[in-house]
Parts: sequence; C-alpha cells; structure tokens
Amino acid sequence: MSSKIQELLKQKEAIEKAIIEEKERRRFEGVEKIKAILEEYDLEINDIFPNRVSKSKGSDSSINKVAPKYRNPENGNTWTGRGKEPTWIAGKDRTLFLI
Repeated sequence: MSSKIQELLKQKEAIEKAIIEEKERRRFEGVEKIKAILEEYDLEINDIFPNRVSKSKGSDSSINKVAPKYRNPENGNTWTGRGKEPTWIAGKDRTLFLI
C-alpha cells in the first residue's frame, strides 16, 4: 500500500476517534445539564416520563410475564413460545407440547 494511502488511513482513524470522543463529551455534558435542571426544579425522571420505570431502581415489575404455552412431557420444563426454542421442542410439532 502506498505511503499516501497509509497516511490518509491514519488521518481517517484520527478523525473517527475525535468524532467518538466529541460525541461522548457532548453526551456527558447533556446528562449533566439535565441532572442540574432536575435538581433545580426538584423533579424526578418519572415526572418527565411517567410511563417509564427508572433503570436505577432495578425494578423488573414492568416486564410482562407470560404464561407458559408448552410443556416437556419428559421433565416438566416449560416454554412460553418466546425467544429461542428449547432443544426438546425444536423441529417438532408444537401442538404435541401445548399445555
């Protein structure tokens, strides 16, 4: 590869790194501004987004629990029909496993 191309690739890499750093700096700056406004007006994040659960509280109550639809007759394991198929049902007629 020519030295000109190598130099341009180094410049490109430096520019991409600078872009990432600037985005991170601006994001941090934005978060700090929002925190200051929340504190200034004595607000909680739920005051602004009432239908959301704060991640910091660690609450999993907003996750919808789904009842199992399928049961493995050999050991009683169940599957809701969501996500990756368990090996015991993969490629088989699911109606045989309905609860």
